[in-house]
Amino acid sequence: MAERLPHDELLALRRTAPVSWIAQDEAARAGFPDHEGYWALSRHADVAAVSKDQANFSTRENGVIIRFAPEMTREEVEQTGFLLINHDAPDHTKLRQIVSRAFTPRAINALHDGLKARAEQIVDDAIAKGEGNFVEDVAAELPLQAIAELLGVPQEDRGKLFEWSNQMLSYDDPEVEGDQMTAFMEILAYSMALADERRTNPQDDILTRLVTADVDLGQGDEGRGLTDDEFGFFMILLAVAGNETTRNAITWGMHAFMQHPDQWELYKKERPATAVDEIIRWATPVTVFQRTATNDVVVGGQQVKKGDRVGLLYASANFDEDVFEDPFRFDVTRDHNPHQAFGGHGAHYCIGANLARLEVDLIFRALADRDVTVTQLSEPRKLRSSWINGVKELRVAYR
Repeated sequence: MAERLPHDELLALRRTAPVSWIAQDEAARAGFPDHEGYWALSRHADVAAVSKDQANFSTRENGVIIRFAPEMTREEVEQTGFLLINHDAPDHTKLRQIVSRAFTPRAINALHDGLKARAEQIVDDAIAKGEGNFVEDVAAELPLQAIAELLGVPQEDRGKLFEWSNQMLSYDDPEVEGDQMTAFMEILAYSMALADERRTNPQDDILTRLVTADVDLGQGDEGRGLTDDEFGFFMILLAVAGNETTRNAITWGMHAFMQHPDQWELYKKERPATAVDEIIRWATPVTVFQRTATNDVVVGGQQVKKGDRVGLLYASANFDEDVFEDPFRFDVTRDHNPHQAFGGHGAHYCIGANLARLEVDLIFRALADRDVTVTQLSEPRKLRSSWINGVKELRVAYR
C-alpha cells in the first residue's frame, strides 16, 4: 500500500466475497511457514464480531501482524508474543490491568493542560516556518511529547522514540533507513534502564506506578508492577501504537481538511465533538490486524478451520456502506460512527484511545484557533507498509 488504500478492491470484496481466502506466496507468509494464506474479513459486522470473540480467536498464536519481511523467521514471530497486544487471557487481562494505570481518565485529564500548551507551541512553530513537512513539524511532535510526558521520559529523548519507531516499521519501505531488530533491541534496552532507575529512585509519576507495587490485581498478582522486560515491551508497543498511529491520524486528517475546505470552515466555526472520530475513521491508521482461530468456527457464513489465520480489514470495515451513510464522504458532523480503527470493542480495544483522541483534538483546535489556511504543496509520500496507513512526508504552506 505504498500508493493508496485499495478502496475500490475492498468495496468489491464486501459486495461479492466478504470472507475471502487470500493465498500467499512463500515470501509473503514469512514467519508463518505452516500457513498458505488467510481469510480476509472485509465487512464491518465480521470484523467487529471476531474482535470480540476471545473464545474462538487468539492473538498469541501468530500475533497480530499479518505480513512481515521475507526474511522473517518463525522464531522471531514467536518473540513478538512478549508484546501485550499478542497476549491472550488470562495473561493479557492481568498485564492490561497494570498498564491501564497509565491511561485512567484521571491520568489523561492530568495531561490536558500541558498537552494543550504543547500543541499550541507546535502549531506556532510550524506556522512561523511558513512551510514544511507537516508530518515531522506537527503530526509527529505531539504524540512523541505526550508519551514522554506520560511516562516521564526526558523530552530530549523523544527524537530517539521517533527514529526507533520509524526503523521498526522499515522492513517494507526501502527508503526508510535502519534495521528493525536493532531498533527493537535499542528501545528495549533504553526502556529497561528507565524502569530500573524508577524502581531505584521512585518519583510521583506514571512510570513509577507502572513498575512498582501499588494495587491489588487479584490472586497471585497482589500489588505487582511491570517487570523490566514487560515495561520494555510496553514501550515498544507505545512507540508504534501510540506514536505512529496518532501521527498518521493527524496527518491524514489535515490532508482530508485540505481536500475538503468546506469541512475545515465548518470545523473552525462549530468545533463539532464528532470531528475527532471522523478523522480517525477516515485515516484508519492501522489497516489490518489478524487473529488465529482456536476452534472450527463459522464467520460470515464461511467455515474457518482451527489454526486458520483471519485478517481484520479495518480499512474496509470503516467504509462499509451497510454501516456508514455515504462512507466516502468526509463529514466532521457524522454522528453514527462505530469505526473499528481502535481495534474493535473486544479485549484488545486500544488502551490509549482516549489519549489519541485528545491529541488529535488539541492539534486541530490549535490550528483552528489561529485561523490559519494550510495549503498542500505536494502529494503525500506514503509509507510502504502491509499494515500501517503511514505518511512519510506531506509538504504544506501556512497562510
